[in-house]
Amino acid sequence: MMEQLLYLSTLFDLYGALLTEKQQECLRMHLFEDFSLSEIGEELGISRQAVYDNVHRSEKAMESYEKKLGLAARYQGERQELAKIYEAIKGLKQPGNAEAVDEVLDRLEPYTVQGHGQEVSV
Repeated sequence: MMEQLLYLSTLFDLYGALLTEKQQECLRMHLFEDFSLSEIGEELGISRQAVYDNVHRSEKAMESYEKKLGLAARYQGERQELAKIYEAIKGLKQPGNAEAVDEVLDRLEPYTVQGHGQEVSV
């Protein structure tokens, strides 16, 4: 369940702008604000079924975009590769180059961490 939420969040970050405004709003409230379908319906003045339809169509649309474009898979692969590079550079650290290696690692670190503070597994 948590993996699916993270996956949909990533898809939303990449493809959310391609959704209608109503779809974006429903999905944002559902994914990021943890609103129930009924709560979203109340907030937006639409039925729970309309919210469900919007969320479901949005997820399917984003999954279709991902299938065609593969941006999320590419992003994940790049993050994993950067994590491997980070670890390799870390292994090169020696007393004579510690400062230079730390500088490189500091610059690389933001690209090796997932959006929610979890390191990418190597």
